[in-house]
Amino acid sequence: MILIADGGSTKADWIALDNNKNEVFRVRTLGLNPAVIAKDELKNRIINMFQLINIKDEVSQIFFYGAGCGTPKPVQLLHDVMQEIFVNADIHVAEDMLAAVYAASGTSPSIVCILGTGSNSCYFNGESMEMITASLGYTVMDEASGNYFGKKLLRDFFYNQMPKKIAKKFESEFNLDPDYIKHNLYKEPNPNMYLASFAKFMFEFKEEKYIKKTIKKGFEEFFKFRILPYDKGIETPIYFIGSIAFYFRDILEKIANKYDLSITDVIQRPIDNLLDFHKANI
Repeated sequence: MILIADGGSTKADWIALDNNKNEVFRVRTLGLNPAVIAKDELKNRIINMFQLINIKDEVSQIFFYGAGCGTPKPVQLLHDVMQEIFVNADIHVAEDMLAAVYAASGTSPSIVCILGTGSNSCYFNGESMEMITASLGYTVMDEASGNYFGKKLLRDFFYNQMPKKIAKKFESEFNLDPDYIKHNLYKEPNPNMYLASFAKFMFEFKEEKYIKKTIKKGFEEFFKFRILPYDKGIETPIYFIGSIAFYFRDILEKIANKYDLSITDVIQRPIDNLLDFHKANI
């Protein structure tokens, strides 16, 4: 059997294929970002999914694309974890950016962007990815990501910069006790995922001026640091992956138009496109 997986920091989507490339099942585990999650926890998140464990000895190949898999050390960590579980499998671990490319443009030149729990971008020349810079993660970069906006909402709430009506609703939906927040940020694993959990609040108030302004500012920063430096014109397709881009596509397109660029497509969940790519190329 063959496993194909697209893994972010929050969740990982898995699809199992038989030897005839027919889909057998699909499941979702918790995120498997090896840059922020310890080895034992990575292993637990896989073995706790019984569908995966039931076929562990039958798996011959795994194609895993994940957040935090852009440098050798975390890639090796996740590879070793999977090899301990799927003992008969040939395992390929690559960064989620490559999955985004395959899901969006396949093998055609394009700029491909991710706006999920974290954020990133690349220019794909048809053969390889060109990155502006290495990503330093949620504390330093990740413009316009879920954790970026979650952090902004928390700051605005505690600095009384959030409109009262929205602040009241925000307070009713989340535990905003400072000690609870600090515990999750500094004592628990996955603080980036915790911050991103606040960003879902924006979808409910997407027509509010405050939310639109917040989104616009984040998208402007993303274009400034993650798209404009590639210095490509309107002839280069631009794809976005992720729910933030999907739900706020109208704002995204306005900013693109401002720079004489055009958004070709926004894909909320890339796993189906990724499956089609692998069926054609395995």
